[in-house]
Amino acid sequence: MLTIGDKIPEINAIIEGNLPYKFPNNDGKTLVLYFYPKDNTPGCTKEAISFSEQSSVFEAENTIIIGVSRDSVTKHEKFICKYDLQINLISDDDGTLCNVFGTWIEKKMYGKVYMGVERATYLIGADGTIINTWRKVRVEGHAHEVLEEVRAINK
Repeated sequence: MLTIGDKIPEINAIIEGNLPYKFPNNDGKTLVLYFYPKDNTPGCTKEAISFSEQSSVFEAENTIIIGVSRDSVTKHEKFICKYDLQINLISDDDGTLCNVFGTWIEKKMYGKVYMGVERATYLIGADGTIINTWRKVRVEGHAHEVLEEVRAINK
């Protein structure tokens, strides 16, 4: 599991539109990489909309936002269109990113144990170093909290 101060390794991923994305290529920008369980679920939708609504503010802070789930590229594209999202989404269908970042975890709900994606966010500097992490994220106010951290590091 990666933590604050670690450099992220080179990883290839697929972003919507079936376009390749290579980590840690942030084009000289800070990266907000947030992991979420599933497209079109209430909490995940609220989180994506919240980050999307503030995407231009993040952009003004030289920061890009990318969401990651195990959903397919096709499902991501439908999710983006349905909610007019202004952020990119990565399909981690094989779980590579979730495993590297330690977000593929054992979960429990109603007495049932299963594996799933932990809601977590990583703030990654332009050099590929992890600046901050948020684990077991609560959706309400989270995008604003991350934005405040971005502003603090840019001062």
